[in-house]
This record gives sequence, structure tokens and C-alpha cells, in this order.
Amino acid sequence: MAQTRGPHVSLQTTEPKAFGHGWISGVASVALGLLGTGAVLCFHFPSYLTMPELRGLYPVPYVRALLHVVLVSAFVLGAVSVCLRANKALGLVGMGLTLASALLGGSRVPLDDELRTGPFLGLDWFLLNLIGYCAVFIPLERLFARDATQPILRKAFFTDLAYFFVSTLLVQVTTILTLKPAMVLFDWARPATVAAWIGTLPFVAQVVLVLFVADFTQYWVHRAFHAVPLLWRFHAVHHSAETMDWLAGSRLHLVDALVTRAATYVPIYVLGFREDAVFAYILWVVVQATFIHSNVVWRPGPLREVLVTPGFHHWHHAAEPQAVDKNFAVHLPVLDRMFGTYYLPDRWPQAYGIVGGGDVPPRYLPQLFYPFRHRARENG
Repeated sequence: MAQTRGPHVSLQTTEPKAFGHGWISGVASVALGLLGTGAVLCFHFPSYLTMPELRGLYPVPYVRALLHVVLVSAFVLGAVSVCLRANKALGLVGMGLTLASALLGGSRVPLDDELRTGPFLGLDWFLLNLIGYCAVFIPLERLFARDATQPILRKAFFTDLAYFFVSTLLVQVTTILTLKPAMVLFDWARPATVAAWIGTLPFVAQVVLVLFVADFTQYWVHRAFHAVPLLWRFHAVHHSAETMDWLAGSRLHLVDALVTRAATYVPIYVLGFREDAVFAYILWVVVQATFIHSNVVWRPGPLREVLVTPGFHHWHHAAEPQAVDKNFAVHLPVLDRMFGTYYLPDRWPQAYGIVGGGDVPPRYLPQLFYPFRHRARENG
């Protein structure tokens, strides 16, 4: 007698992913379950998992109410996925995360940890960033997609999500390793007269000036990462992304990110820009650096000569020989005009990544060690 096969929970499946087959509800259940579990852990260990600057801004009763909705939704969506799908993995994982969160206290988890200023991991910062970016960029990429066939959970999505997770989780560490060197090592280089003059400029003028100064610095640091073989091994990780969307810009080796940010902060600090102007610049760079990698069609006309857009930066990531070492600017394309690296044909790239394919591994941890192993092979 032939044996019948029951429901299975393997993550490998060929089942349809369209609406009505339980895949969407399963993915949503896992996402909400992870979000809820992270929030519960932040309540349990606020001193170690939350940013001190943000703690006083949270309306705790509303956060608890929202957390309750998230956990209930994760469980219900997981149950829907289990009912609709032969492969039960997504639904069971989502329901399991919800139950784990409930056992840890759920939305009623006590907030009884002694609050300290550090050291800490910014798990709350990661959750807030993830919610904000998903809420803004996923609808944009669905409504104004350059490639409408590109799925949200595209290939290597979770590799890039790991970069996003690490960079936001280590917000205190990266701040110390990038801002502090500029303040400690270059305090002697600050010209008092210039700093005093910049301090008298209006806020808008300071923001524009700091944008130019920072992008000028980033242009040459970025160009060095392409030109110097030792540095390219780190930057190649960023260029190994073969799909462009809002998350692709997060794929940046830790050494690459630290060196670029530290070098960028030096002239900003030395020239004495006011704190509010620097903060405005940081907000701008976070949004624009994400936007220029996104899967969004935007034809700004003459504005494309003033600000870097997805159409401009996508060519920097193009796997086409004529686009190699072009479009280094992050904010102002005039810099590429000035230094002969401007390239913007009237079309989109056909493919992305490293010309010739390269040998960067596809996963996060192998990519983290790739530059060092690559160097060892060369020395060998």
C-alpha cells in the first residue's frame, strides 16, 4: 500500500508564493514575531539593548499596546499560513516566536532593569530603523519600481539584512570608532578663525557647506577604495551585490564603513560646524544613501545634475566595463564632473555586481573574512 505523506516543515519548497497560498501570511508572521521578540527583549534588558537617548522618548503604554497587536497578529497570520500551506515552516516559526515572546512576558513584560548609559547594543534602534525603512521604501519600490519583477525577499536579501542588523546594533561602537578619532587626533588642526566664521553662518548655509565638504572627502576616500588593491578587497564586498534595492546599500564591510566615516568626520570636526548642522547632514546621508540604491525609477530632469539619484548611482554598481570606476559621489554629481568620472547614459544598467563576477562569497560571515583570506592567498 502506498504511503501518504503528511505536512512537512522543510524550508525548501516549490509551493506558490502568490496571495492565497499562505506564503505572504507566513512571511508576515515571522517578521512580526521577530519584531515582537526583539521588543520584549528590549523591555527585559533596556540598559544593554536600548539607546539612552531614545529611552525617554518612548510612550511606554502605547508601545505595550502596539506590541500586543504585533504579537497577536503574528500568531494569527502564522495559523493562517499553517492552514493554507502544505509546508508549515513559516507559520510554525512565526507562531513559535510569538509563544516565546509570551513566555518572556509578552506586552506585560516588566521594566525593572536598572538603567545605565552604556555600553549598549542598539536593538531598539535596529527595530525602529527596520520599521521606518520598510514602511517608506517597500511601497515606493512597489509603486515606482525600476524592475517590477524583482521580489521584496530577493536573492541575498537576508545577507544584506545581516549587514543592516549589525550596523544599527553596533551604533555606539561605530560612533566611538569614527567620531572620537577625529575629536582626539585632530583637535590640534582646528583653525580658530575659520571655525569661528563657520559658526556664524546660518543653519541652511552650514548644512549645504557640510554636505559639500563631506562629499568631497567621501569622493576621494571612495576612489581610493577602488584604486588601492588592499582597500578594494574590502570595498568589493559592497560591489558584490547583484540586486539593487533599499537594503543593498547596507552591504558594506565593517572596515570599509569605519574608515570612510572616520575620514569624513575629520574635516567636519576640524572646520567647526555646529552640532545641529552636522545632525541634519547625518539625517540626509542616511536617507539619500538608502534611496540611491533603491529599486525606484525617478527621472528628476535637471535636478539629476545637482543631486545623486538612483539612476546615477546604479551605474556605479553596474557590471558593465564602461561603468567601472565611475560615479563616486554620494550626494553631488558635480564632483564626478570636476574629476572626470561622470557617467550617465540614458538607460539603466543591464546587470549589477563586479565585472567578471569576482570571487566574493554570498553570505555575511564569509564576506566578513573574505578580504583577509584573499590577502592570505595572495601572500601564499
